[in-house]
Amino acid sequence: MIDTRADALAVIFPNTYDELIPEASHLRLMASIPFASRYRIIDFLLSSLVNGGVDNVAIIVKKNYHSLVDHLGAGKEWDLSRKNGGLNIFPPYSREGIGVYRDWIQALESIRDFLTQQREEYVILTDCYIAMNFDFQDLIQKHMASGADITVVYKKEPIPRPLMELDDPEKGHYYTLDVDGDKVSGIHINPKDKGVQNVSMNIYIVGREWLINTIRDAYVHGLRHFLRDVVGVRVDQLDVRGYEYTGYTARILDRRSYLEENMKLLDDANRDALFAGNRIYTKVRDDTPTRYVGDSSAENVMVADGCVIEGEIKNSILFRGVKIGRGAKVSNCILMQDTVVEENAEIDRVIADKRARISAGVELKGTAAFPIYISKAQKV
Repeated sequence: MIDTRADALAVIFPNTYDELIPEASHLRLMASIPFASRYRIIDFLLSSLVNGGVDNVAIIVKKNYHSLVDHLGAGKEWDLSRKNGGLNIFPPYSREGIGVYRDWIQALESIRDFLTQQREEYVILTDCYIAMNFDFQDLIQKHMASGADITVVYKKEPIPRPLMELDDPEKGHYYTLDVDGDKVSGIHINPKDKGVQNVSMNIYIVGREWLINTIRDAYVHGLRHFLRDVVGVRVDQLDVRGYEYTGYTARILDRRSYLEENMKLLDDANRDALFAGNRIYTKVRDDTPTRYVGDSSAENVMVADGCVIEGEIKNSILFRGVKIGRGAKVSNCILMQDTVVEENAEIDRVIADKRARISAGVELKGTAAFPIYISKAQKV
């Protein structure tokens, strides 16, 4: 790992956009959704933070966080098992008078005492629905050099389809920015503009003391959303800077985008763009190498360890411990950990959650726009 000892801590909001992908998040939160054969979404963010020298990380969970706690443990795999700093997970009701938070302001108020006790000068605020290999060291240095009140990370791209289709603001907000050089002059909430926009990645860096004072005042006045209610209404009074990210991103926002973003990694260029550079860490599961038995075949697949393949797999992502029976055919699928496809089953564009089982001879075919989802431990 890169040890830069950055003068910044991170606060992660792992439940953002849960409601956009209820099939995968009804038993887990967005941050712990499996991705890319052996990882969880949060692995990319945590790895990027520690590779950038951020070794003090607070995660404010809201609901369905058992899976995340089980995955992260004490944070050893990310070098976050420390006496000072390290990994801190804050459940609801961690502060008297504040229960399950609704939005960022209330969540930050619930850990205000924690923030006050820290020594780092800056705080990185981020949710966790994007797989990326981000250079936080560069972001911190650019923010320090600018002297800004807040720096907002954005990417030049069309607004993602699932966000454009949002019809209920309670399911989530997204933002685009007006940027002149590096100065942010306007913030737009849930716009419907077509073409390339400056789309916020919901990653911000601010001064710790500024954040504590700002959150205290915002909470007292009943404000809810950090960017909308605190920064957006004062963009002409604050020094708000933009930081353009040009690297590879995979935004997980619904069932369709989950399938698409996984499948993109079967392309060498995309996979190299995501994994090149700093290493991505994840929870270790000691397992045997994958075995290909008899007349089995595999074409254009990403397969984790511990699998047993006796049938045919093509254009698919297989997580650890998946078993494909003799005569089974698997195409354009995502099969999560310990899924079993029995003999002579045939599945196409299916997303199977952990420990799902597809019975012998079953035929399932989804579409690119609407893949079939099989829930955790369900048998079909």
